[in-house]
Amino acid sequence: MTETKVIRRKIEDFNKRINISGDKSLSIRWVLFASLANGVSKSKHLLMSEDVLAAINAIKKLGIKVKFNKDVCEISGMGIDGYKYKKNLTINAENSGTLGRLILGLLINTPYPIRLIGDKSLSKRDFKRISDPLSIFGANFKLTNNKNLPLKIYGSPKLKPIKYIETRGSAQCKSSVIFAGMRTDGTTYIKAKKSRNHTELLCKYLKLPIKIKEKKKYDLIEIKKIKKLAPVNYNIPSDLSSSSFFMVLTALTKNSKLLIKNVNINPSRTGVINILKRMGVKINLKNQKNYKGEKNADIFVRSSKKLKSINCPTKFNSGAIDEFLLIFLVAAKANGISYFKNLAELNQKESPRLIWGSKILNHLGVKNIITKSSIKIYGNPNLSISHKITIKNYFKDHRVFMTSVIAALSFGGDWTIHDKDSINTSFPNFMNIINELQK
Repeated sequence: MTETKVIRRKIEDFNKRINISGDKSLSIRWVLFASLANGVSKSKHLLMSEDVLAAINAIKKLGIKVKFNKDVCEISGMGIDGYKYKKNLTINAENSGTLGRLILGLLINTPYPIRLIGDKSLSKRDFKRISDPLSIFGANFKLTNNKNLPLKIYGSPKLKPIKYIETRGSAQCKSSVIFAGMRTDGTTYIKAKKSRNHTELLCKYLKLPIKIKEKKKYDLIEIKKIKKLAPVNYNIPSDLSSSSFFMVLTALTKNSKLLIKNVNINPSRTGVINILKRMGVKINLKNQKNYKGEKNADIFVRSSKKLKSINCPTKFNSGAIDEFLLIFLVAAKANGISYFKNLAELNQKESPRLIWGSKILNHLGVKNIITKSSIKIYGNPNLSISHKITIKNYFKDHRVFMTSVIAALSFGGDWTIHDKDSINTSFPNFMNIINELQK
């Protein structure tokens, strides 16, 4: 029987200070970069979720040693050409699109075919978007249904640099091509629609041969083959996407205040903050600082008496792509009609999230109109519910589960939310923090 979470009453007002788990994007990238380094890299506050553990298991299969000493993870890198490829190797990316797509760029010169698999949700996602550019480098791929996992990658010892235009705003595709470029003689050129830039910032911090020109709507990136990568010791900041659940819960809960400590506020990730502020959510960034190329800050949020509707500028989409389910909850309570467009990428996530956003709003009794790439939400400032709601069959998408919990605590009702274990992929500590706020 599936593990469920039952919520039968709204959360009471709170005034708390919390610490959120380590950033998932940075945790996975640190694991991959550390595996390429010459020597031992150490990390504190590494996110111990299923996605990150899948990354650790992947590099261990490639001959990289990993050990944990209390709260420190140590990875003994063997250099850029240090992977030990074996015949009949299978790597399991589990639920992680970040791992699945990024690691293909690192496997591009494997002398033996490597099979990449994932869970049921990841196996439905599009991998042709990354096999296409990696094929131009010289690798070959055999995909299921010409698009999905399981796949096999056949590497090439003679890689040639490419020119790649990334149009979706996918940091995963862009990063995978950067990793492939690191293994390739010559210069790889990338023109990429704006998206998360954690990979580029780590490259710059490590003084790798990368050049970046930032334009208004896209970035121009040049990456050359690297010969040596220094170990990187990293104190992973807290995850903004995970923090957003509690930012929205605070905004929707009367007379509440919340301080979230040391959160990564990379400008390519702060679309959610920009959107929520425009909708009247009271957010202040405190103690801002730079850490190894990344911006971190404490986030202070207060409950909002009046929430405004928004015709959301599409320039914020890529920086809030993982937070739109939460933003839709704020729109549900806002005064007026909110409109969000160009969101087809939401349906390429662990579940078809745009569709699930509409389903959750329907459960709340909030009128909405959805297309393949947009949603119009008719807000109700007096929204409060008391009926029964069941959430299930959502491909165990962690963000659908957590968004449903926030909706239940914010608006009331009698909720039964299935697949509680889905949070283990990204935020195992989620319910512990919820319980802390309820004390």
